Amino acid sequence: QVQLVESGGGLVQPGGSLRLSCAASGITFSIYAMGWYRQAPGKQRELVANIASSGTTNYAGSVQGRFTISRDNAKNTVYLQMNSLKAEDTAVYFCSASFLGPIYWGQGTQVTVSS
Repeated sequence: QVQLVESGGGLVQPGGSLRLSCAASGITFSIYAMGWYRQAPGKQRELVANIASSGTTNYAGSVQGRFTISRDNAKNTVYLQMNSLKAEDTAVYFCSASFLGPIYWGQGTQVTVSS
């Protein structure tokens, strides 16, 4: 049974930072591509960043230079370090795992950027 459990969301002021974590179980974590997506109210879910099993990373243009995705295969965990947060980063953030088949999703964690 695959489980992805996100944590680290919350309320932060504009310009602040948060680090999201996603702990995976039920998969051979090291071979999976991991990703972070987000969905704001009334909008479609969008890719924020992903990281391949090789460590290669990819970012949405709107977060390039502010967010950093990383993975720790020993801990079966993927992280999203978010700096210089803006109001438009407010959304539910979802972790994903994929390997030559269906994408698995976490339950999401709310990030709210507001003064």
